[in-house]
Amino acid sequence: MPSSTDTSTDASTDTPAGARPAGPDRGSGPWSRLPTWSRRAVLFAALVAIWQAYASLSGVSRFVFAGPADVAEAFARGWASGDLAVATATTMRLLLTGMGIGIALTVVLTVLATTTRVGDDVLTLLTSMINPLPSVAILPLAILWFGLTDSALVFVTANAVLWPMTVNVSMGFRTVPATVTMVGRNLGLRGWRLTRDVLMPAALPHAIAGLKTGWAFGWRTIIAAELVFGVAGAHGGLGFFINNSRYFARIPDVFAGLVTIAVIGIAFDLVFGWIERRTVTRWGMKEGAAI
Repeated sequence: MPSSTDTSTDASTDTPAGARPAGPDRGSGPWSRLPTWSRRAVLFAALVAIWQAYASLSGVSRFVFAGPADVAEAFARGWASGDLAVATATTMRLLLTGMGIGIALTVVLTVLATTTRVGDDVLTLLTSMINPLPSVAILPLAILWFGLTDSALVFVTANAVLWPMTVNVSMGFRTVPATVTMVGRNLGLRGWRLTRDVLMPAALPHAIAGLKTGWAFGWRTIIAAELVFGVAGAHGGLGFFINNSRYFARIPDVFAGLVTIAVIGIAFDLVFGWIERRTVTRWGMKEGAAI
Protein backbone atom coordinates (compact mmCIF):
# COMPACT_ATOMS: atom_id res chain seq x y z
CA MET A 1 0.00 0.00 0.00
CA PRO A 2 1.56 3.33 -0.98
CA SER A 3 2.38 5.68 1.85
CA SER A 4 1.20 9.30 2.10
CA THR A 5 4.71 10.34 1.06
CA ASP A 6 4.45 8.30 -2.13
CA THR A 7 1.08 9.83 -2.91
CA SER A 8 2.40 13.37 -2.60
CA THR A 9 5.41 12.44 -4.71
CA ASP A 10 3.19 11.03 -7.45
CA ALA A 11 1.00 14.13 -7.39
CA SER A 12 4.00 16.38 -7.70
CA THR A 13 5.32 14.42 -10.67
CA ASP A 14 1.99 14.93 -12.45
CA THR A 15 2.48 18.72 -12.31
CA PRO A 16 4.14 20.02 -15.48
CA ALA A 17 7.61 21.43 -15.03
CA GLY A 18 7.60 25.18 -14.47
CA ALA A 19 3.86 25.30 -13.76
CA ARG A 20 2.78 27.45 -10.87
CA PRO A 21 0.47 26.06 -8.20
CA ALA A 22 -3.10 27.07 -8.72
CA GLY A 23 -4.02 30.17 -6.76
CA PRO A 24 -7.39 31.15 -5.34
CA ASP A 25 -10.22 30.91 -7.84
CA ARG A 26 -11.38 34.48 -8.43
CA GLY A 27 -13.79 33.39 -11.16
CA SER A 28 -16.32 31.62 -8.93
CA GLY A 29 -19.50 33.19 -7.64
CA PRO A 30 -22.15 35.40 -9.22
CA TRP A 31 -20.15 38.61 -8.62
CA SER A 32 -17.19 37.39 -10.66
CA ARG A 33 -19.46 36.38 -13.53
CA LEU A 34 -20.64 39.96 -14.01
CA PRO A 35 -18.90 42.09 -16.67
CA THR A 36 -16.03 44.21 -15.39
CA TRP A 37 -17.75 47.50 -16.16
CA SER A 38 -20.90 46.50 -14.27
CA ARG A 39 -18.95 45.39 -11.16
CA ARG A 40 -17.09 48.67 -11.04
CA ALA A 41 -20.25 50.67 -11.73
CA VAL A 42 -21.92 48.99 -8.74
CA LEU A 43 -18.92 49.78 -6.54
CA PHE A 44 -18.88 53.38 -7.75
CA ALA A 45 -22.59 53.75 -7.00
CA ALA A 46 -22.04 52.30 -3.52
CA LEU A 47 -19.25 54.81 -2.83
CA VAL A 48 -21.42 57.71 -3.99
CA ALA A 49 -24.27 56.44 -1.78
CA ILE A 50 -21.95 56.32 1.25
CA TRP A 51 -20.71 59.82 0.41
CA GLN A 52 -24.28 61.14 0.19
CA ALA A 53 -25.31 59.38 3.39
CA TYR A 54 -22.42 60.94 5.28
CA ALA A 55 -23.20 64.41 3.92
CA SER A 56 -26.90 64.08 4.79
CA LEU A 57 -26.85 62.22 8.09
CA SER A 58 -23.63 63.16 9.86
CA GLY A 59 -24.54 66.79 10.44
CA VAL A 60 -21.25 68.00 8.95
CA SER A 61 -21.27 71.68 7.99
CA ARG A 62 -21.68 72.48 4.29
CA PHE A 63 -18.89 75.03 4.73
CA VAL A 64 -16.36 72.19 5.09
CA PHE A 65 -17.96 69.30 3.21
CA ALA A 66 -20.12 68.98 0.10
CA GLY A 67 -22.39 66.15 -0.98
CA PRO A 68 -22.30 64.51 -4.41
CA ALA A 69 -25.35 66.46 -5.68
CA ASP A 70 -23.71 69.82 -4.91
CA VAL A 71 -20.40 68.63 -6.35
CA ALA A 72 -22.08 67.41 -9.55
CA GLU A 73 -23.75 70.81 -9.94
CA ALA A 74 -20.43 72.63 -9.36
CA PHE A 75 -18.66 70.26 -11.74
CA ALA A 76 -21.18 70.90 -14.53
CA ARG A 77 -21.16 74.63 -13.87
CA GLY A 78 -17.35 74.78 -13.86
CA TRP A 79 -17.06 73.03 -17.21
CA ALA A 80 -19.96 74.98 -18.74
CA SER A 81 -18.40 78.30 -17.74
CA GLY A 82 -14.96 77.21 -18.93
CA ASP A 83 -13.23 77.72 -15.57
CA LEU A 84 -12.48 74.03 -15.07
CA ALA A 85 -11.67 73.53 -18.74
CA VAL A 86 -9.08 76.34 -18.74
CA ALA A 87 -7.57 75.15 -15.44
CA THR A 88 -7.36 71.57 -16.71
CA ALA A 89 -5.81 72.64 -20.02
CA THR A 90 -3.20 74.71 -18.19
CA THR A 91 -2.22 71.87 -15.88
CA MET A 92 -2.11 69.32 -18.70
CA ARG A 93 0.05 71.61 -20.84
CA LEU A 94 2.59 72.04 -18.05
CA LEU A 95 2.48 68.35 -17.15
CA LEU A 96 2.96 67.09 -20.69
CA THR A 97 5.80 69.55 -21.28
CA GLY A 98 7.54 68.38 -18.14
CA MET A 99 6.95 64.74 -19.03
CA GLY A 100 8.37 65.27 -22.52
CA ILE A 101 11.53 66.77 -21.08
CA GLY A 102 11.76 64.00 -18.49
CA ILE A 103 11.35 61.26 -21.11
CA ALA A 104 14.04 62.80 -23.33
CA LEU A 105 16.48 63.04 -20.41
CA THR A 106 15.63 59.48 -19.37
CA VAL A 107 16.59 58.18 -22.80
CA VAL A 108 19.89 60.10 -22.75
CA LEU A 109 20.86 59.07 -19.22
CA THR A 110 19.93 55.40 -19.56
CA VAL A 111 21.65 55.03 -22.94
CA LEU A 112 24.84 56.59 -21.54
CA ALA A 113 24.59 54.38 -18.46
CA THR A 114 24.18 51.29 -20.66
CA THR A 115 26.99 52.05 -23.07
CA THR A 116 29.61 53.65 -20.78
CA ARG A 117 30.92 53.02 -17.29
CA VAL A 118 31.05 56.75 -16.54
CA GLY A 119 27.39 57.12 -17.51
CA ASP A 120 26.44 54.23 -15.25
CA ASP A 121 28.29 55.76 -12.29
CA VAL A 122 26.73 59.17 -12.93
CA LEU A 123 23.21 57.74 -13.15
CA THR A 124 23.65 55.63 -10.02
CA LEU A 125 24.95 58.61 -8.05
CA LEU A 126 22.24 61.00 -9.24
CA THR A 127 19.35 58.60 -8.64
CA SER A 128 20.58 57.77 -5.14
CA MET A 129 20.81 61.48 -4.27
CA ILE A 130 17.86 63.09 -6.08
CA ASN A 131 15.25 60.33 -6.42
CA PRO A 132 14.32 60.33 -2.68
CA LEU A 133 14.04 64.14 -2.70
CA PRO A 134 10.43 65.41 -2.96
CA SER A 135 10.19 67.45 -6.12
CA VAL A 136 8.08 70.14 -4.45
CA ALA A 137 11.01 70.74 -2.10
CA ILE A 138 12.99 72.27 -4.96
CA LEU A 139 10.16 74.61 -5.95
CA PRO A 140 11.66 77.56 -3.99
CA LEU A 141 14.91 77.14 -5.91
CA ALA A 142 13.01 76.84 -9.19
CA ILE A 143 11.23 80.12 -8.44
CA LEU A 144 14.58 81.80 -7.73
CA TRP A 145 16.09 80.42 -10.94
CA PHE A 146 13.14 80.88 -13.32
CA GLY A 147 10.97 83.45 -11.55
CA LEU A 148 7.20 83.30 -11.27
CA THR A 149 6.80 81.67 -14.67
CA ASP A 150 5.58 78.40 -16.13
CA SER A 151 9.23 77.32 -16.46
CA ALA A 152 9.48 76.82 -12.70
CA LEU A 153 6.50 74.44 -12.72
CA VAL A 154 7.82 72.60 -15.78
CA PHE A 155 11.21 72.23 -14.08
CA VAL A 156 9.85 70.60 -10.90
CA THR A 157 7.53 68.38 -12.97
CA ALA A 158 10.36 67.19 -15.22
CA ASN A 159 12.44 66.45 -12.12
CA ALA A 160 9.58 64.43 -10.63
CA VAL A 161 9.15 62.40 -13.83
CA LEU A 162 12.82 61.85 -14.61
CA TRP A 163 14.13 59.78 -11.73
CA PRO A 164 11.38 57.14 -11.36
CA MET A 165 11.58 56.57 -15.11
CA THR A 166 15.37 56.25 -15.16
CA VAL A 167 15.28 53.77 -12.28
CA ASN A 168 12.72 51.58 -14.07
CA VAL A 169 14.29 51.77 -17.53
CA SER A 170 17.82 51.15 -16.26
CA MET A 171 16.51 48.18 -14.28
CA GLY A 172 14.88 46.92 -17.47
CA PHE A 173 18.23 47.16 -19.30
CA ARG A 174 20.00 45.32 -16.49
CA THR A 175 17.48 42.47 -16.46
CA VAL A 176 17.63 41.75 -20.20
CA PRO A 177 18.71 38.10 -20.56
CA ALA A 178 22.40 37.75 -21.33
CA THR A 179 21.65 35.45 -24.26
CA VAL A 180 19.59 38.17 -25.95
CA THR A 181 22.43 40.65 -25.59
CA MET A 182 24.94 38.10 -26.86
CA VAL A 183 22.82 37.44 -29.95
CA GLY A 184 22.77 41.16 -30.67
CA ARG A 185 26.54 41.40 -30.29
CA ASN A 186 27.04 38.39 -32.55
CA LEU A 187 25.02 40.22 -35.19
CA GLY A 188 27.48 43.08 -34.98
CA LEU A 189 25.36 45.46 -32.92
CA ARG A 190 27.21 47.81 -30.60
CA GLY A 191 26.54 50.98 -28.64
CA TRP A 192 23.42 52.86 -29.69
CA ARG A 193 22.27 50.23 -32.19
CA LEU A 194 22.46 47.49 -29.55
CA THR A 195 20.50 49.69 -27.15
CA ARG A 196 17.88 50.67 -29.75
CA ASP A 197 17.34 47.30 -31.44
CA VAL A 198 17.83 44.88 -28.55
CA LEU A 199 17.79 46.43 -25.09
CA MET A 200 14.93 48.89 -25.55
CA PRO A 201 12.41 46.35 -26.90
CA ALA A 202 13.43 43.83 -24.24
CA ALA A 203 13.06 46.44 -21.49
CA LEU A 204 9.62 47.57 -22.71
CA PRO A 205 7.69 46.24 -19.65
CA HIS A 206 9.95 48.21 -17.32
CA ALA A 207 9.72 51.27 -19.58
CA ILE A 208 5.90 51.25 -19.47
CA ALA A 209 5.98 50.73 -15.70
CA GLY A 210 8.40 53.64 -15.42
CA LEU A 211 6.15 55.81 -17.58
CA LYS A 212 3.16 55.04 -15.37
CA THR A 213 5.17 55.77 -12.23
CA GLY A 214 6.63 58.95 -13.70
CA TRP A 215 3.16 60.12 -14.74
CA ALA A 216 1.84 59.56 -11.21
CA PHE A 217 4.76 61.43 -9.64
CA GLY A 218 4.47 64.26 -12.16
CA TRP A 219 0.70 64.55 -11.72
CA ARG A 220 0.96 64.84 -7.94
CA THR A 221 3.87 67.26 -8.21
CA ILE A 222 2.22 69.68 -10.64
CA ILE A 223 -0.97 69.85 -8.55
CA ALA A 224 1.00 70.40 -5.32
CA ALA A 225 3.23 72.98 -7.01
CA GLU A 226 0.20 74.89 -8.29
CA LEU A 227 -1.32 74.88 -4.80
CA VAL A 228 1.85 76.53 -3.48
CA PHE A 229 2.85 78.50 -6.56
CA GLY A 230 -0.49 80.00 -7.50
CA VAL A 231 -0.97 81.36 -11.01
CA ALA A 232 1.69 81.95 -13.66
CA GLY A 233 0.73 83.96 -16.66
CA ALA A 234 -2.89 84.57 -17.55
CA HIS A 235 -4.44 81.39 -16.13
CA GLY A 236 -3.94 79.06 -13.19
CA GLY A 237 -4.14 75.27 -13.22
CA LEU A 238 -6.23 72.83 -11.24
CA GLY A 239 -4.17 73.29 -8.08
CA PHE A 240 -4.76 77.05 -8.23
CA PHE A 241 -8.46 76.47 -8.97
CA ILE A 242 -8.82 74.29 -5.86
CA ASN A 243 -6.90 76.66 -3.61
CA ASN A 244 -8.74 79.71 -4.92
CA SER A 245 -12.10 77.99 -4.36
CA ARG A 246 -11.07 77.13 -0.83
CA TYR A 247 -10.07 80.75 -0.21
CA PHE A 248 -13.55 81.96 -1.20
CA ALA A 249 -15.27 79.08 0.67
CA ARG A 250 -16.67 77.52 -2.51
CA ILE A 251 -16.41 74.00 -1.13
CA PRO A 252 -18.38 72.28 -3.95
CA ASP A 253 -15.90 73.81 -6.41
CA VAL A 254 -13.02 72.39 -4.36
CA PHE A 255 -14.56 68.93 -4.65
CA ALA A 256 -15.28 69.51 -8.34
CA GLY A 257 -11.58 70.17 -8.89
CA LEU A 258 -10.69 66.99 -7.00
CA VAL A 259 -13.19 65.00 -9.06
CA THR A 260 -11.61 66.38 -12.24
CA ILE A 261 -8.19 65.21 -11.05
CA ALA A 262 -9.60 61.76 -10.28
CA VAL A 263 -11.31 61.49 -13.69
CA ILE A 264 -8.10 62.43 -15.51
CA GLY A 265 -6.19 59.89 -13.43
CA ILE A 266 -8.66 57.15 -14.39
CA ALA A 267 -8.44 58.17 -18.07
CA PHE A 268 -4.64 57.98 -18.09
CA ASP A 269 -4.72 54.65 -16.28
CA LEU A 270 -7.01 53.28 -18.99
CA VAL A 271 -4.67 54.60 -21.69
CA PHE A 272 -1.62 52.99 -20.08
CA GLY A 273 -3.55 49.74 -19.63
CA TRP A 274 -4.52 49.76 -23.30
CA ILE A 275 -0.90 50.37 -24.36
CA GLU A 276 0.28 47.55 -22.11
CA ARG A 277 -2.28 45.11 -23.49
CA ARG A 278 -1.44 46.05 -27.10
CA THR A 279 2.30 45.64 -26.58
CA VAL A 280 3.67 43.84 -23.53
CA THR A 281 0.82 41.38 -22.96
CA ARG A 282 0.09 40.83 -26.67
CA TRP A 283 3.74 40.07 -27.44
CA GLY A 284 3.99 37.56 -24.60
CA MET A 285 6.38 39.67 -22.52
CA LYS A 286 4.03 39.56 -19.55
CA GLU A 287 1.45 37.02 -18.56
CA GLY A 288 -1.95 38.63 -18.77
CA ALA A 289 -3.92 38.24 -15.60
CA ALA A 290 -7.62 37.53 -15.84
CA ILE A 291 -9.72 40.40 -14.60
